[in-house]
Amino acid sequence: MEYVRLGRTGLKVSRLCLGCMTYGDPSQGHHSWVLREDESKPFFREAWEAGINFFDTADMYSIGASEEVTGRALKELAPRDQVVIATKVFNPMSDAPNDRGLSRKHIMAGIDDSLRRLDTDYVDLYQIHRFDYDTPIEETMEALHDCVKAGKVRYIGASSMWARQFIEMQHVAQMNGWTEFVSMQNYYNAAYREEEREVLPWCEDTGVGVIPWSPMARGFLTRRPEGKSIGGTDRAKSDPVAQRIFGRDEDFAVANAVCDVAEAKGLPPAQVALAWVLKNPVVTAPIIGASKPGHIADAVAALSVELSAEECEKIEKPYRPQWPKGHK
Repeated sequence: MEYVRLGRTGLKVSRLCLGCMTYGDPSQGHHSWVLREDESKPFFREAWEAGINFFDTADMYSIGASEEVTGRALKELAPRDQVVIATKVFNPMSDAPNDRGLSRKHIMAGIDDSLRRLDTDYVDLYQIHRFDYDTPIEETMEALHDCVKAGKVRYIGASSMWARQFIEMQHVAQMNGWTEFVSMQNYYNAAYREEEREVLPWCEDTGVGVIPWSPMARGFLTRRPEGKSIGGTDRAKSDPVAQRIFGRDEDFAVANAVCDVAEAKGLPPAQVALAWVLKNPVVTAPIIGASKPGHIADAVAALSVELSAEECEKIEKPYRPQWPKGHK
C-alpha cells in the first residue's frame, strides 16, 4: 500500500479510503442494504490487513450506528494513532430544528456526539457534509476552528458544493486566521466529470487533498449495463441518488467503454473504473465501498493497473457535459 500526504498537510493516508456508509444498522435510516456489525467486521479487518489506514464515515449514516460500528471495529484492529478516522456533520440527526446544518450549536453538539459514538478523544478529519445556505459562513468556520483548538479535531474538510462556495469559505478562514479546509470530498468518476472544470483545478492549485466519493459511480461502472437499467442489486433499486444521477445515453456509453477496456485487459470493470480515477494526479485517495467478498481485493489491485492513453481516450470519449450533481 502506498501512503500519501493529505493535501499540503503532514498527515499520511493510504491511497485508498474505506467508506463506512455500508456498515451500521439497516433498521436505522432507509437503506436495507446496510450490513450489521457482525457482517461488517471482516471488511474492516481485510482493509486494515491490506494496508488501508484511512476510514470515512458520517454522523447520519444509519443515524449514528455507522460511527459506533466503525469505532468499535477500529479499536479492535489497531492503536488509535495508527488509523485516520474521518467523519462528517450537516445532515439531520432528528426532527429537532437545531439538530442539523452547520450552525455553531449543531457543530459543537455534533462533534461531541460523534466522539462519543466513535469512542475516541478526537477525529483526524472533520468534514462538512454539504454547504449550509441557512448559516453565515463566518459562524461555521469559527466553530470548526474552535473544534480544532479544543483538540477534538485535527483537520477539517469539505464535501460537494459549488466551487465559489468552497473558495468563499476558505477565504473567510484565511481572513480571520481560522483553520482552513485541507480536503475536498466530491463526486467524481468516469461517468461524472464536471468537477474537472473548477473544483479539481482549484484544489490542485491550492494544495487541497481530493478524496472522491463514489469513484465507481455507486457500482454503475462495475458491470455492463443491461439495457437502460442502472443495476439489479438491492442498493441500485433503492438508491434515490443513483436513480437521479444516471440514465443518460452517454452514461451507459461510458459504462460500456469501461467494460470494453476491462475485457480487453482481462480485468474486472471495477478495477478499470477505479484506476481511471487514480490516474488523476490531483486525487489523493478515492473512497471505496465494500459489501461483498472481493470488493477490497479489487480496489487494492486497481492501484497497480496502468491505463494507456488510448484506453483512457476510449473511456472518456463518450462523455458529454451535464448539469452539476451531488451537491444536495
